[in-house]
Amino acid sequence: MKALNMVSYPLVQSSNARIPSCLPAGLVAVFVGATSGIGEYTLKAFAKHAVYPRAYFVGRSRKAGARIEAECKVLNPEGDFTFIQSELSELKKVDDVCRRLKEELTVVDLLWLSQGVFSVIKTTDEDLPYAIALAYYGRYRFAQNLLPLIQKSSSLRRVVSCLAGGKDGPINTEDLDLKLARSPLKARGHLVSMITFSLEQLAKQAPDVSFVHNFPGPVRTNIARDNTAINIVVRSLSFFMGPFVYMAEAECGERHLFLCTSARYAAKNQTGVTCVALEKGVEVARGSDGQIGSGVYLPDQYGESAPASCEAILKEMRENGVKDRVWKHAEEQLVRILGSANAI
Repeated sequence: MKALNMVSYPLVQSSNARIPSCLPAGLVAVFVGATSGIGEYTLKAFAKHAVYPRAYFVGRSRKAGARIEAECKVLNPEGDFTFIQSELSELKKVDDVCRRLKEELTVVDLLWLSQGVFSVIKTTDEDLPYAIALAYYGRYRFAQNLLPLIQKSSSLRRVVSCLAGGKDGPINTEDLDLKLARSPLKARGHLVSMITFSLEQLAKQAPDVSFVHNFPGPVRTNIARDNTAINIVVRSLSFFMGPFVYMAEAECGERHLFLCTSARYAAKNQTGVTCVALEKGVEVARGSDGQIGSGVYLPDQYGESAPASCEAILKEMRENGVKDRVWKHAEEQLVRILGSANAI
């Protein structure tokens, strides 16, 4: 049967409804950036469907964390939900959170990453642009640090990074950290490609783990929270246009839970890993390198793989050594800030 490129919402719902029968009780998940928006919606979908789940979620707002803890408990009284407050733009604090997680957990089945902000103006105390510190270095560092725990899992064994996978663009090798960039829209393709390359690098180290970098489409989030001129414009447009274009929060959460659990996004080496079995007519997705089941995926809001134009951009940069230059620079920055490029 021909595979479905776009996964319908009823198929997503059907797949998620089988989580209790396909996956074991006691799944352990870490949600980073889940105190608002897509991360919150996905965490709640996880709480709703998983059996005896154990979820840690990390964010800045203690008030939001307490609210979401309580709401998840209502959705699943038998689940365990723990909020960790931290400023995730600082890599030293990312390492602190990871140390705590590694002390309290022996395995992680799912790592969700959605921390980010729509800004290229602010700079962190570690001398990185705020947006790239959150969305690129912070996400990579969480995945790198927790990868050994993820590899111990027999269920899911997955990392999901939600930003704009499939919208990858050329990388400016003369300004890898976007210190000279002033337009978030122009910088987006650069940042997205860097995230995709970081996941490809991790997948090379751990082919038994699957990596998803998706584009969620128009969804109500808090990403434009900073009071910069562009964010004020974005919020104004969202206020007037959002109700007509936003995906419903419940559907958003269900669709992202599907990305977290379905065998459609399997690891390159899936031996011994349990996922939710494929729905009839749905097959393993095409990866970021254009190959079916390559282990790194760039689905859009409907689960469809990245277009050929995106794959061509990434391929050209790999062939021209851009990916290697990005990786070398990232390691140099980790050494500068943390003293080592190795996981803690």
